[in-house]
Amino acid sequence: MKKKSPSRKSLRIGIVGTGGMANVHATEFLKIPGVELAAVCDVDAKRAGEFAAKHGGSAQVFTDFKKLLTEASMDAISNVTPDSLHAPLSLQAIAAGKHILCEKPLATNHTDALRMARAAKKAGVINMVNFSYRNSSALQKAAQLVRDGELGEIVHVEASYLQSWLSSQIWGDWKTTPAWLWRLSSKHGSKGVLGDVGVHILDFASLPVGPIRSIQARLKTFTKLKGKRMGEYSLDANDSALMQVEFANGALGVIHTTRWATGHANSLFLRVHGTKGALRLDLDKSYNELEVCLGEDIHKAKWTTLKAPQTPSIYERFITAIQTGKQGEPDFARGAEIQKALDACFESDKLGQAIKL
Repeated sequence: MKKKSPSRKSLRIGIVGTGGMANVHATEFLKIPGVELAAVCDVDAKRAGEFAAKHGGSAQVFTDFKKLLTEASMDAISNVTPDSLHAPLSLQAIAAGKHILCEKPLATNHTDALRMARAAKKAGVINMVNFSYRNSSALQKAAQLVRDGELGEIVHVEASYLQSWLSSQIWGDWKTTPAWLWRLSSKHGSKGVLGDVGVHILDFASLPVGPIRSIQARLKTFTKLKGKRMGEYSLDANDSALMQVEFANGALGVIHTTRWATGHANSLFLRVHGTKGALRLDLDKSYNELEVCLGEDIHKAKWTTLKAPQTPSIYERFITAIQTGKQGEPDFARGAEIQKALDACFESDKLGQAIKL
């Protein structure tokens, strides 16, 4: 008799870290039939309790992650802690045999990220990193068009991720909010805009085009306050990052990101130019539509809009992977690949030269 896939009702999720993004994880997981929030963990007991109550009230509450792993009945962990905790907590969860979805960046250095990927593979647990913009069916369609050769040989790429929360109060006042302040402080585990959202745009650009062969980066931290600190937070993490890259297929690209892009709340753009055509997408306009310039239209510089069917979210793909036992994407190996590019950016900025990956 063929073995049945595990029932969705058996899937119990534990969430560690109950800050802002954790609410998205809980909300999205609980939309999936049969998935339960079994436990939550945070060093702040009050916040953890309020989080559990907000999302149904049935989850066990912990302030000790090791107790969560040993005492809570659950199948998988969603790691939504600050960057510096991604590696140590994820490795503990893997050692306990838990499937794991980890927030980006996977780690704070390539060595740790590679260790996480190898540990997850050896343990045989489902492992995924939350490159959430892969939820865009427009991006998935772009990758398909490139794979199918519709654009010919890829020669030039432009990609950007623009935010403005340092120049505006579009998401609140960063000077009074720890959730933003820690992102400006290397002492608190931040890798700056490069680690926060640069990680997304590197994945976003290279998913359709392919691996990056070399990278040259310039990072800069602008003075935001006199004294360059706010209370316990030293404001030293990078605010803007510029990257010149060469892809493995020979294409050249420019990738950049900043927190100073006034007029842009959370904007991702991608333009890919090939010998037979081009594509462009703008997530401010649509997650499910992109524009292409192909065929005879290239002689008129005419763009046509393509619609792409909705793609499952990262949370749905994670649950499906657990149910089927088939590893989903993006996995920890991909997270480690992107982390290698991030490390190269810091090295390049320090040495003032391109770094081969």
